[in-house]
Amino acid sequence: MEDKKKPKEARPRNFKRLATIALFASLTAVGAQISIPIGSVPITLQMFFVFLAGFTLNPFDAFLSMLVYLVLGAVGLPVFANFSGGIIHLIGPTSGYLWAFPISAFVISWLSRRTNAILSGLLGLVVVYLIGWTVLGFHIGSYKKAFLVGVLPFIFLDALKLAMSYFVALKTRKILGGSAYGQA
Repeated sequence: MEDKKKPKEARPRNFKRLATIALFASLTAVGAQISIPIGSVPITLQMFFVFLAGFTLNPFDAFLSMLVYLVLGAVGLPVFANFSGGIIHLIGPTSGYLWAFPISAFVISWLSRRTNAILSGLLGLVVVYLIGWTVLGFHIGSYKKAFLVGVLPFIFLDALKLAMSYFVALKTRKILGGSAYGQA
């Protein structure tokens, strides 16, 4: 009779994937606490870890790591900026930025394996800005004001975070022998 269990070598790989997904969700939560409040959208290091997940993980795991982060916050764990949590963050004025994290991480990961990594990072950033700006504009009733407070002040710093995360991802891959975490 055949044993239908997974081979023993698949277990460590699955554990490594789950641990890496949890690690990136946790790092994003830590990045949220490094916060400089400026108006309705604070400057945090969350985007750094969204970028890093995209550059380091396969597309599904990058998406999943950010989704886990959102679920942790939705159930009330204090993973969002200023040690806050709760579903209100996923329906409020800045919720679009949060909802864009999994999409952005997926886009960056998927595109960086097919085209220029920096271009993929920029497109991932555009995803966050478009979704975040749209939701913020809807909530405050002005897309012009939403752009001025929710996009413009962050462009330079987010570009810097993008470059730093790409550099860290390259170093991480070099340490790991050229392969990204979770990549087949």
